[in-house]
Amino acid sequence: MQSTLSEQEIVRREKLRELTEMGIDAYPAPLFEITHSAKFIKDNYTAENADSFKEISFAGRIMSVRDMGKANFAVLQDGSGRMQIYVKRDEICPGEDKSMYDVVWKKLLDIGDIIGVKGYAFITRTGELSIHVMSFTLLSKSLRPLPVVKEKDGEQFDVVTDLEFKYRQRYADLIVNPGVRDTFVKITKMKNAIRNFLNERGALEVDTPVLQSIPGGATARPFITHHNALDIPLYLRIANELYLKRLIVGGFEWVYEFSRNFRNEGMDRTHNPEFTILEFYVAYKDYLWMMDTTEQMLEQTAIAANGTTTTSVNGNTIDFKAPYKRISIYDAIKEHTGFDIGDMDEAGLRDVCKKLNIEVDPSMGKGKLIDEIFGGKCEAHYIQPTFITDYPIEMSPLTKKHRHKQGLVERFELIVNGKEIANAYSELNDPIDQRERFEDQVKLMERGDDEAMFIDHDFLRALEYGMPPTAGIGFGIERLAMLLTGQVSIQDVLFFPQMRPEKVATAKDDEITV
Repeated sequence: MQSTLSEQEIVRREKLRELTEMGIDAYPAPLFEITHSAKFIKDNYTAENADSFKEISFAGRIMSVRDMGKANFAVLQDGSGRMQIYVKRDEICPGEDKSMYDVVWKKLLDIGDIIGVKGYAFITRTGELSIHVMSFTLLSKSLRPLPVVKEKDGEQFDVVTDLEFKYRQRYADLIVNPGVRDTFVKITKMKNAIRNFLNERGALEVDTPVLQSIPGGATARPFITHHNALDIPLYLRIANELYLKRLIVGGFEWVYEFSRNFRNEGMDRTHNPEFTILEFYVAYKDYLWMMDTTEQMLEQTAIAANGTTTTSVNGNTIDFKAPYKRISIYDAIKEHTGFDIGDMDEAGLRDVCKKLNIEVDPSMGKGKLIDEIFGGKCEAHYIQPTFITDYPIEMSPLTKKHRHKQGLVERFELIVNGKEIANAYSELNDPIDQRERFEDQVKLMERGDDEAMFIDHDFLRALEYGMPPTAGIGFGIERLAMLLTGQVSIQDVLFFPQMRPEKVATAKDDEITV
């Protein structure tokens, strides 16, 4: 990336030079003892306990300044929020030398600089809780101006909305848009609630390999790399399912993992090539138990994140309170297309796709065709949490055959707001049946399906030792986060979404040309 300095950046570097010449270190050693946060002061200060706030040490980034001559008001932002400060010339410079105010404070500090202040809390004549500053220390000089964000009466009304800027410079986006910070705090609460739910029930959190010799556990196109020492190709994992099942074989009865996965596929508002899946597997359970457990977990998670089971996304109010609707995939397709495809062969399904104007290609087998019909004509109708159940065997190479319905498997997908957020099975534990399913996937691969599964011979060997009846599920964490934070784009729940490499930074402030 080539860049040129803007006028403001040149001016700030000149200010840095002047500070250095005055003997002021603009980047001093990191120790600055902080006694109070903005949130703590605002939550706890009262007129009755004002004496408890007589000695405050506070640090934050300068977000705005109001120059009143021999006194200034400014707003500092720390990790908990914003706090107004009051700086009076004669109090921070009680002697004859006023340079710390007239030169440093008024001329050499900028919005974006990080400072530490010492003083006491008080209420201004306009009723604003503030810190009366008795001394200040420059902790970090900002050499790049923040994007301009206008405020009125404490409310932001001109926040940064340029997506190129937001996603590429998330660090600056977090500084100027408090709502972005709130989104990611809420996501952390969501993940913690899930962990608490699982840990309280005896589940064990584990880690499994990211670099794999076979990209197993899902139907997706992998990223390929090379291991120099072993001189072998390796794949970034597309799923962790087969490794977690190996642990069930080994005797663990409930394991889970927040798995960072990688799929070399398209990017859009609901897909990023790098994403997080929560998967957990429980011995001696089935997909019916898993539906009940999923409802309980998501209800508790929604409350932990939002204080309520409801959330609003793109105008839709969604309620995660259990129980959720359950409908088979064949019934869902019949309900929304009028076609009963339960007994159709591949040719019949292709004819239905043609009548529904669904584009297909010769590499697609029966399972892919059904998936296209459901995804194209049915999925978007399910706004409230809905379990789509009992999939055809061709769509589910890792799933146990249905105990009552010929040609189906014990599987469900949880659809919310028109998108899948979870996929679950009664897991296939018959090693002979599993080998045949893998071989069927190889045939699809030979037809040109680059998302078909490889045969994982080690996993088959593990199954031959015996895996107990097991229920398993995978949640798309970013998709769940989108729902619970009201976001419509996956990029808004990722700190650093994938983007094209940055090529040229223009001379204009905070503008990137790609």
